[in-house]
Amino acid sequence: MQGKISVTNILYDALIAPHEESTASFLHCDDGSTLTYGAFVRRAAQIAHVLRDAGIRPGDRVVVQAPKLSDTIALYAAALQSGAIYLPLNTAYTQSEVGYFISDAQPTVIVCDSTDEAQIRIIAGDAGARVFTLGGRSGGLSRAADDKPEIFPTVDRGPDDLAALLYTSGTTGRSKGAMLSHNNLLSNAGALVDLWEITREDRLIHALPVFHTHGLFVALNTSLLAGAQVRLMQTFDLDAILNALPGSTLLMGVPTFYTRLLADDRFTKALTGNMRLFVSGSAPLLADTHKEFETRTGHRILERYGMTETNMITSNPLHGERIAGTVGYPLPGTQVRITNPETGEHLPAGEIGMIEVRGDNVFRGYWNMPKKTAEELRETGFFLTGDLGIQTEDGRITIVGRAKDLIISGGYNIYPKEIEDILNEIEGVDESAVFGIPHPDFGESVVAAIVPEPGHSPDMAAIKGILEAQLARFKHPRDYILLEELPRNTMGKVQKNVLRQSYAD
Repeated sequence: MQGKISVTNILYDALIAPHEESTASFLHCDDGSTLTYGAFVRRAAQIAHVLRDAGIRPGDRVVVQAPKLSDTIALYAAALQSGAIYLPLNTAYTQSEVGYFISDAQPTVIVCDSTDEAQIRIIAGDAGARVFTLGGRSGGLSRAADDKPEIFPTVDRGPDDLAALLYTSGTTGRSKGAMLSHNNLLSNAGALVDLWEITREDRLIHALPVFHTHGLFVALNTSLLAGAQVRLMQTFDLDAILNALPGSTLLMGVPTFYTRLLADDRFTKALTGNMRLFVSGSAPLLADTHKEFETRTGHRILERYGMTETNMITSNPLHGERIAGTVGYPLPGTQVRITNPETGEHLPAGEIGMIEVRGDNVFRGYWNMPKKTAEELRETGFFLTGDLGIQTEDGRITIVGRAKDLIISGGYNIYPKEIEDILNEIEGVDESAVFGIPHPDFGESVVAAIVPEPGHSPDMAAIKGILEAQLARFKHPRDYILLEELPRNTMGKVQKNVLRQSYAD
């Protein structure tokens, strides 16, 4: 051992410290370089020294809006080791958006892409934060770390201390900073490693961003906990993924990954012969994609469900039936219940209601927002997810939609997913999004946005006829919109708020 001083940094001691002397491969990067686990631990220590020298103390925030590099992953480990709170930001955020996050979180250190340095320094000046860069020729953090010692005295952190601060997308107002503790992250990683049987024999294809819970906590924390290898890709690169598949065992992605793979004739059953698990999340996966993927490869994609405030909540089984359109069962140690959104009353199996969750995975509240925390986190520990769902007698969960996407027309509740499921099965329709817009008489009017399959021109009269035959009249869309593509965020989720705003009149 390297003489690590602390043995009570809960998350670091579980994820990073056990690999101090390991010569096993960890990160395989785009440039062909490989970092062993032992080298990764040493690099994290060097970066931790840079953070401490920059004034980081336990509980201070480290804001990171940087490219996806091996040193970015080591920076995450370094923040944990130094007792800091890691705050990753979407690389697509504008200067104005970043300014809000920095003003709200008041970080001590900001790490950005070298190309954004000038703008970030202007923002950082108001907050009094130190700025370092990653990537490019002026990657100051990497250079600063090169001469630092490879051993760092790990700072004590207990299970309830904060490890990360992740801001929600803010589609319905001001973005909220979800406070995630060491125990939140470790308990969830442990449950997933056990459930998905991840081991050091696995090799994960990692093409997800690392500013989101999926790519950062699900993919990386489970790999670290299990000692698995990671093929680290800066972005989704179809050729790179196809090249990596024969030597890999795991792929964690969003639905777009799988539709792009299926669109390429090189993606075959033979190419996936060594793979044991494909995981999808962050957005709903169409039933047609499930079916086509299984037909092409013999693999059935495992869909799971989670969110920023809770990490992962449910998962389809590794061994057992994976049903398209469902997100499986609550993780061990996680309680899920369906309640009446207005009264909070527990609803019986088969009824649509609010999904509430309680467990070690549930966040500590919203940063600087005690009122909002009280609104969404009950005193009983149950968190109101904002998602509507159904639970079967045996516990399996199906997501119906977001509560804010519920359409109320003429006093009737209309669930967009029910309409979308029918539309998506119609020949010539690639995908759809159903949303509500203001209506002077009914309150809201139903609108269906349809993306045609390539080379198809949907027969709108036939589509209307199919819906009329299968749905009550009050559920029928009053307007149809043909789009080349649906607006999505970086994780592939359809942005219905954008559709509502665009077509409100």
